[in-house]
Amino acid sequence: MSAVPVTTAPLLVVDNLRKHYVSPRQWLRKPRPPIQAVDGVSFTVAKGETLALVGESGCGKTTTAKSVMRLIEPTSGSVQLDGEELLGLTKEQMRLRRRDLQIIFQDPYASLNPRLRAGDIVAEPLRNFGGPTGPMSPAERRERVQWLFARVGLRPESAAKYPHEFSGGQRQRLGIARALALNPKLIVCDEPVSALDVSVQAQVVNLLMDLQAEFGMAYLFVAHDLAVVRHISHRVAVMYLGHVVEVADRATLFAAPRHPYTEILLSAVPVPNPRTPAKRILLQGDPPSPANPPTGCRFHTRCPLAQEICKQQRPELTPRDTSGGTQWVACHFR
Repeated sequence: MSAVPVTTAPLLVVDNLRKHYVSPRQWLRKPRPPIQAVDGVSFTVAKGETLALVGESGCGKTTTAKSVMRLIEPTSGSVQLDGEELLGLTKEQMRLRRRDLQIIFQDPYASLNPRLRAGDIVAEPLRNFGGPTGPMSPAERRERVQWLFARVGLRPESAAKYPHEFSGGQRQRLGIARALALNPKLIVCDEPVSALDVSVQAQVVNLLMDLQAEFGMAYLFVAHDLAVVRHISHRVAVMYLGHVVEVADRATLFAAPRHPYTEILLSAVPVPNPRTPAKRILLQGDPPSPANPPTGCRFHTRCPLAQEICKQQRPELTPRDTSGGTQWVACHFR
């Protein structure tokens, strides 16, 4: 399956990405089937664009993001950044390529070294790679760190503090400053606001949008909160059990979802007006095990539209022209 194209030149092209976890064989026991966490995922991210990956917990969103970063090694597939294949690079070549590819982790405390001061944490990429334009002196690094602190809404004098002295939102701002230090082309945001209070979530999301408008980097935004996704994303890719089942621009997907699973996800979003009755679509059953996924369409065991062909033939992502743009849907009947 080829990657879903976008209208502008893509910065990131992920094609048929797979990550299967193989359990170690135990003595005198049959080998367990591999866990197909990600199985044939394809998408693109354009320069300056935010693509959101959404879906239930366990659908493979974070595994996909970490495979793109090569924080975990994919089983197969292709990941190209600016036309360069990342999966064929050696560890040293990949380390150098990380100047253009950074990540903001979900937990704003566990992702920061508690033994380092905040200024040293933000300066670490500058020590490892130099500044955006080349090597930096210690004075230049300190100046850059102070600028980064101010840019993400932290007081420059707080660079002497340790991570435990910051609030959750401030720690996440530290993570953003660290990711921004080298002016990367792409930042992977792995549920960066899910551990924060709602009021702080809005501040961090708005900060990310402001930084994108200023510096032009692209985001691969992993999230399960569709309200946040609707606010920050340009396009949305919906995942179910290791597959992408729908890709569309934000306005089209939220106004006219096509895949039954997308419709069910959107129906679960809380309605802010208590006088407006919520139109819930109940999803029956539990997700199948990724170690033993169903044949054909992986959603057919829970889908209200499922027929015999769904059990036998896996639907491919195909374009559906609409008035609001182009949707790519993996469904035999939509």
